[in-house]
Amino acid sequence: MTMWVFGYGSLLWNPGFDVAEQVKARLTGYARSFCMRSIHHRGTDEAPGLVLALDEAAEAQCNGVALRVAPGTEDATLAYLRERELISSAYLERMLNITLEGARTVRAVTYVIDPDHVQYCGGLSLEEQARIIAQASGGRGPNAEYLFNTADHLHALGVADPDLDWLARRVAAIKA
Repeated sequence: MTMWVFGYGSLLWNPGFDVAEQVKARLTGYARSFCMRSIHHRGTDEAPGLVLALDEAAEAQCNGVALRVAPGTEDATLAYLRERELISSAYLERMLNITLEGARTVRAVTYVIDPDHVQYCGGLSLEEQARIIAQASGGRGPNAEYLFNTADHLHALGVADPDLDWLARRVAAIKA
């Protein structure tokens, strides 16, 4: 059976597993946003950063990529993703339908935010997000780097995300 993973944030530019194919894809019913406090990868307990998560919203859609896992590496890939994405249990692992470019639908491993988790912080203004992202840093580096890499890779894919574009400009200005 073919295993797909939906990438909408760091999986766009750092999947960390063997990808056999990458296809633009859309997930409906969820919005990409900086709604998760990062206390490990892009922040600390004392100074949390923000990372992207998929926040459930009936009318929303998120454009990203479907990553087809290399055959024979499915178990290792799932173990890797669980170690990486479920580090603090703020994400929930779901098998969700995504629509690939060309209109084909597949089921994909997708990590969505748990709105009841202490790290959930939906509803922050873009300005507040920018201030946090500009200052935070964690085990995988500066929070701003995470934002810039994600925005750059979305641009390279031809995927528009006006909020991320605004945040990238604002964080660059704060850091200047």
